[in-house]
Amino acid sequence: MEYKFLATYVLILFALLYSFKQKLGLERVIVVNSLRALLQLVLLGYLLSYIFRLTNPAGLTGILFLMILYAAYTAQSRIGFRERGYLVFLLSIFFSSSIVIVSLMLLQVVSFKAYEMIPVGGMVIGNSLNVCTLTADRFKSEVRNTTDVIESMVALGAGMKEAFYFQMRSSVRAALIPTINSLQTVGLIHIPGITTGMLLAGADPLQAISYQLVIMYMMVSVALFSGFFTVLFSYKKILHSVEF
Repeated sequence: MEYKFLATYVLILFALLYSFKQKLGLERVIVVNSLRALLQLVLLGYLLSYIFRLTNPAGLTGILFLMILYAAYTAQSRIGFRERGYLVFLLSIFFSSSIVIVSLMLLQVVSFKAYEMIPVGGMVIGNSLNVCTLTADRFKSEVRNTTDVIESMVALGAGMKEAFYFQMRSSVRAALIPTINSLQTVGLIHIPGITTGMLLAGADPLQAISYQLVIMYMMVSVALFSGFFTVLFSYKKILHSVEF
């Protein structure tokens, strides 16, 4: 194992210096999270050497489900839904990730092998987590700012889903902006991670691009499903989670 990558920690030192000079108060957060990232990725590297040897479908499914459980816990800890918040994120991430992963398998883009399923599943679940938290956070803000409108619509006979329609739509649209921006600028402003990694490994550029397109389309799909399921499962509970 080469340790040249440790030299790049000097970039973190620049960030620490800037935070200290500008009194941003981020020094502890940067140090803790940068070291946590180092430990987690080193541990992941060793674990993957064993995980990639798995051939049992039940074992791979179990690993993916554990990733979903932790993603739901992370989302709940960030957003803090009071009313069954963990279940909202668990169902949202589970359904959105499952739809995309199963679709990729049916299209024969990926196979149910550890070296393909774990990296792809991790990207799908991770992106679902990000979109779920963005959607839920925006949804809470929208409801907090328009509570009077929602209560008026309900008083006039509108159903709960109808009363929340505009807030739900606005939340999903906002959560999809980063994904859409990335889709729009890929190849023009930045070269995405998987393409860069494959090119550095000496892969054919067209092959690297084909893999990247799969990833980008996959991310758009899981983002849409994640936003949809988040508002679908949370709109009846959202009022209990809004602090006025």
